[in-house]
Amino acid sequence: MISVFLQRLVLSFALICLAGSAVAQDDIRLPDMGSPADAVLSKNDEARLGRAIMAQIRRSRDIVEDPIVTEYINNVGNRIAAHANNGDHEFTFFVVDDPSINAFALPGGYIGVHTGLLQATRNEDELAGVLGHEIAHVTQRHIARAIHSAQRQGIVSSALMLATILAGVAGADSDVVQAGMAVSQGSAVQQRINFTRSNEHEADRIGINALADAGFDPYGMASFFEVMSRLQPADMRMRAPEFLRTHPVTTDRIAEARTRAQTFPRINSEDSPSYGIARARTKVNSFERAEQAIEFYEAQDYLRQTDIQRYGRAVAYQRDDRHRDALRIFEDLIETDKTIIAYHIGMADSLLALERYDAGTEAFENAVALFPRNVPLVIAYGEWLIRLDRADDAHAILLDLLNNVPPTPEQVRLIARAANEAGEQAESLYYMSEYRLMRGDLPGGISMLRRALALPQLKEIQRIRFEARIDFIREFMTEEQLKQLQRSRQSRGIAASAAESMG
Repeated sequence: MISVFLQRLVLSFALICLAGSAVAQDDIRLPDMGSPADAVLSKNDEARLGRAIMAQIRRSRDIVEDPIVTEYINNVGNRIAAHANNGDHEFTFFVVDDPSINAFALPGGYIGVHTGLLQATRNEDELAGVLGHEIAHVTQRHIARAIHSAQRQGIVSSALMLATILAGVAGADSDVVQAGMAVSQGSAVQQRINFTRSNEHEADRIGINALADAGFDPYGMASFFEVMSRLQPADMRMRAPEFLRTHPVTTDRIAEARTRAQTFPRINSEDSPSYGIARARTKVNSFERAEQAIEFYEAQDYLRQTDIQRYGRAVAYQRDDRHRDALRIFEDLIETDKTIIAYHIGMADSLLALERYDAGTEAFENAVALFPRNVPLVIAYGEWLIRLDRADDAHAILLDLLNNVPPTPEQVRLIARAANEAGEQAESLYYMSEYRLMRGDLPGGISMLRRALALPQLKEIQRIRFEARIDFIREFMTEEQLKQLQRSRQSRGIAASAAESMG
């Protein structure tokens, strides 16, 4: 799914970039400071490419839209990035609903982790090791450097090799990757293989440094490499896990990672509850039926289970609408540790599902008072307020949150729903415009704003804001998108004229 459109998008972008660099090669002036890669693919270009790929991924609906899981992966990722980044890169971490074991970095600081990899890690340090490695790919600008390295090769050969690298990073089928390599010249293939191996070792080195500085066990990366090496099939004709095909693990690489980790003091870190909670939630959703998830968690006696296992059991019960059973567990968990936000969300969800509206609302309000502007908590409460016909309240708390925290597209769509049900139609259309933009649909974003401008009850301040936003969006549209927008406007005008004449 993801790999197919990545191959097409990256290949077309690479052809454009490389063709442009070939034509203007003599005019390139390297910056006084920074990487020569800037002359080929600027950071702005990387950001644009990353946004385009992310828009495609979002449209594929493969991203896990669980706020608890999303917040966790971003907290860990940003904690590491703070120690590997000089401030030039912004990062967005996301989880892909895919059982294969893989992770990948995209241009512009977008880093994806498969649910299969999250489940394959044995502890939080191993997950942090993978994230540290992918973060280093971004901070070291390996994609831009790959283009720079390929400049002296033929345009088509270079573009194909770049497409092969990026498709491989994103988990493309190995047959596709090998086919891409076969098209290029043999010497170019060997040069690119050596270059990517060098990138992998550099990402290991930078990543381990960031791990230690962020307070994670620097052995986490080598530890996960060892896990993956045991999954390497003895018969190389057999299909290896995605991670091994895009991040080859050798005994030398494991030894080098362990040697580097030895230069840091050993950190005896413990898994955060959020790590176990994220794994439990993705585990429950990995089963085709709720009964399978319940069977998995009921295989062990409740009294012998850890708090995280009990949490997973409660989430499985919720999936099967057994909210009384889930509620008892959440109440026990909160008695054990009142600081875990996911326990409060679970308890409030089950109370409201049992139609204990006063108790459920009070549970949410108490939690919001304890943990203001916590994203998963406010999103869960906002969803329930809409269902309880309190859309005005939902709009207010969601607006306060999203004015202070960068939202995901689905969170923007939620506030659009709240505004619409609260009778704020103009604001709802504005939010839906932003939702379209976040998914890469610029003409659709303008279309929503034009619908808002046509509302008779529109306030003057809203009109000014919406018109300014349209002008801003148009600056980033291609000629084809502008033509599409014009055609759409003409079609609506014809339809309106026809309706008026029939009336």
